[in-house]
Amino acid sequence: MRKSIHFYFLLLSTVVLVSSCAPPINQQRDLELLASIENAFVNVVARSKPAIVGIFVEGMGEAHSQNRVGSGFIFRKEGYILTNHHVVHDAIYIAVKLLNGRRFEAELVGTDQNTDVAVLKIERDEAFPVIPLADSSKVRVGQFAIAIGNPFGLDYTVTTGVVSGKSRSILRGFSIIRYQDFIQTDAWINTGSSGGPLLNIRGEVIGINALIRRIENENTPAPAMAGAGFAIPINLVKTVGDQLIASGRVIRGYLGVQMREVKEGIRVRPVGGDTPAYLGGLRRNDIIFEYNGKKVKKTVDLQMLVAESQVGERSIIRVLRHGHERILNVTIGEMPPHLAGQVVEIKSVAWEILGLSVRKLEARDFERYMYLTDEDRGVIVEQVKEQAPGFKAKIPNGALITAMNDQKITDVRNFEALLQTNQDAKELILNIKSSHGTERITVNLEN
Repeated sequence: MRKSIHFYFLLLSTVVLVSSCAPPINQQRDLELLASIENAFVNVVARSKPAIVGIFVEGMGEAHSQNRVGSGFIFRKEGYILTNHHVVHDAIYIAVKLLNGRRFEAELVGTDQNTDVAVLKIERDEAFPVIPLADSSKVRVGQFAIAIGNPFGLDYTVTTGVVSGKSRSILRGFSIIRYQDFIQTDAWINTGSSGGPLLNIRGEVIGINALIRRIENENTPAPAMAGAGFAIPINLVKTVGDQLIASGRVIRGYLGVQMREVKEGIRVRPVGGDTPAYLGGLRRNDIIFEYNGKKVKKTVDLQMLVAESQVGERSIIRVLRHGHERILNVTIGEMPPHLAGQVVEIKSVAWEILGLSVRKLEARDFERYMYLTDEDRGVIVEQVKEQAPGFKAKIPNGALITAMNDQKITDVRNFEALLQTNQDAKELILNIKSSHGTERITVNLEN
């Protein structure tokens, strides 16, 4: 032990001696290099701060109101702000503070618990400063990372480190976040930093700071962390944010299977009888190894590919069944609202009479539903109540109702008015479009 200590002391002394004997020109070059690196960090922070915001939320808990703080950043000059779902969920009132101290009341544009992403909006006459977004698919493990946020109410705290890992999934304790593909960093993140940007050395956002890993030790003080923070990749965030701005919600493709990773790919576990997976031929214990030409090994990769598929799209899925390869053509459905974390309107005439929750047709729907055309008009089915008339008539989620008893449907109000007019009828004939094509469906209203 003494010999080891003596060795390290000798090594340290040698390093100091050599350094002190280095020519002045080398020392100057080293200082200039360090100053250049230091200035790069300082400049990134200075450029970014005006677009980073503090977020203050008054929300409702289970028994009483709760106040929460978090962070966010402006990514569109019109005042659109990206932050985390868990910062703003169940908010009664949201305030945003800029670097200059000015406060704004913020509108919640939309939120998506499956990715923990939310979008806020603030208003003023002049354009807001913004932070540019990187391409997170090009993030490299080991590159510099800069986190800026408001931990413990300490505004604009800056921490630096590196990207420690990519494609991280930490399901334990965070199963509410369905799509986990985190960037891991050792740049320090704490309570209140959530929603703030994780930046590269160019000052571009590579992710949104979302989670921290606590030390799993009962004797450890609560604020202590294990040096691992997790950020949502900005490519995913931007895709979700754009959809929330366009329509206030995210429409996702859906297979309806449970699965787990195995050596050969992804093994299918129980499959519901009325799911897109079952209807497309997927069966329990099939091993999925390719989706639309892309090899899949991780469940998160398959989940993301399915989620990004258009509703009604026919996807080619290659599986191993009893050791033999099979090719399946599966029509992708829409993720049910309760799985997508969406609140749907059920206090309506449509719910009472048909067991259907419907909403207006929006511009974003034409991009996400394969079977829609620009000429289509009507209302979209969001949820179908089990054993209700609409359920028994096999009206699927995501279907477009275009007419009732040959009268065209223009919007939700028009649809509800026609229902009230016909509520004493024994049956209704609905014209619908869905992944099954165009149909005329008879709905029996008699018990």
